[in-house]
Amino acid sequence: MTITSQLSADDQELTIHIRGRFDFSTHQAFRDAYQSVGATPQRYVVDLKEATYLDSSALGMLLLLRDHAGGDKSDIRLVHCNSEVRKVLAISNFEQLFKIE
Repeated sequence: MTITSQLSADDQELTIHIRGRFDFSTHQAFRDAYQSVGATPQRYVVDLKEATYLDSSALGMLLLLRDHAGGDKSDIRLVHCNSEVRKVLAISNFEQLFKIE
C-alpha cells in the first residue's frame, strides 16, 4: 500500500494516488495526503488506477475528504476505477457525492 499526493503547479488541484489496498490501515497516510500539503486546493482527484481493494473504511475516508474539501460544494473526482472498485462505489451510491470517471 502506498498513498502519495501531488499538488498542481498553481496549487489549485491535489491528486492523491492510491496503490494497493485502500482500507483502514491507510487511514493516517490518506489523511496526511490532503492535510499536510500546505495549500488549500480548489479541486481534488483521487486516482484509484492502482487500487486493488476498497472497503467501508475507505468509503469513510473519502467522506472525510469530502468534508475537508467543503462538503456539498467540494470538487472531488474519483478516477481510473477498476470494475471491482466501481462496483463498491455504485453499491454505496457514491456517484451521488463524487464525480466518478
